[in-house]
Amino acid sequence: MKHRRISVKRATIAGSAVVALVAAGTTFQTANASEDAARTLTASAAGDLAATLERTLGAGAAGAYYDAGAGHLVVNVLDENAAEQVRRAGGRARVVQHSLTELREAQETLAGRAALPGTSWALDPVGNKVVVTADRTVDGTAWDTLAGVVEGLGSKAELVRSEGEFKPLIAGGDAIWGDGGRCSLGFNVVKDGEPYFLTAGHCTEAITSWSAAQGGTEIGANEASSFPGDDYGLVRYASGVEHPSEVDLYDGSAQAIARAGEATVGMRVTRSGSTTQVHDGEVTALDATVNYGNGDVVDGLIQTTVCAEPGDSGGSLFAGDTALGLTSGGSGDCTSGGTTFFQPVPEALAAYGAEIG
Repeated sequence: MKHRRISVKRATIAGSAVVALVAAGTTFQTANASEDAARTLTASAAGDLAATLERTLGAGAAGAYYDAGAGHLVVNVLDENAAEQVRRAGGRARVVQHSLTELREAQETLAGRAALPGTSWALDPVGNKVVVTADRTVDGTAWDTLAGVVEGLGSKAELVRSEGEFKPLIAGGDAIWGDGGRCSLGFNVVKDGEPYFLTAGHCTEAITSWSAAQGGTEIGANEASSFPGDDYGLVRYASGVEHPSEVDLYDGSAQAIARAGEATVGMRVTRSGSTTQVHDGEVTALDATVNYGNGDVVDGLIQTTVCAEPGDSGGSLFAGDTALGLTSGGSGDCTSGGTTFFQPVPEALAAYGAEIG
């Protein structure tokens, strides 16, 4: 899927010791000494460090992302005291203009004044702003309203246009079938010693009993479902159904899944689903809100460049042996590309008292 930027951002480099990136009037500064001292991390380790620093810095943290090329965690901060804490922990510090509190207030403004079908917004730590996306259905008065709200947020927000249309991806990992549609299994989990699996909540809202083939024997029935707001559902396996903790790679092999983790912007990720099988991409934003229309608004999603199509809903987003997300919805397809949103797995596990297994 292609995006057309509504405003053009420019970057400049000034000075030998300080790199200043100027975007929408916001100045970012990264000390070279910070880059030299930064530890080389895997994406998973960077995510763990980001979570630790967010707790340590509190209000002094302003988001983080993973620089995959350098293997560094980049942490946005508001002052040099916080920057020094980041450096001591092995991260790269970047002093930015907007705090997470300001950006989340911008999201609240959007939710209150521009909650329109066909729109989404997400935190972009690289740009230190909220990126607002309007799909092709947003036009006329709706577009004018959205553009006005975004303009009022100044450098805290940017508006982009999507050529596709946001929608949940039910078409009705491995295919799971129910009366009236097909989705994809997310991850096998254990609750109270019993086997279950996670999938998308908009799937379990529409379908209550599941089989591994169209019209086949039941392999599980819904235990719980949450949609909209969230997008996760829990299905209890029928007796005797095998439930390995792995994801189908559709080449005769599988990726073992050992744990759940949080996604980090810049992380390379893989999605498995029953329509388009396995595709890779990158996490581009977190804490995304998407309005699918008809009152179906979901918050707290992972935004990625991974493509997906109807029937991939509920499928697995992972990085190595770490479960990250469940396919929720998006725009585009796996021919032209697109934007896809994922429900974070740790939230679903916590809601149901389940664990990967």
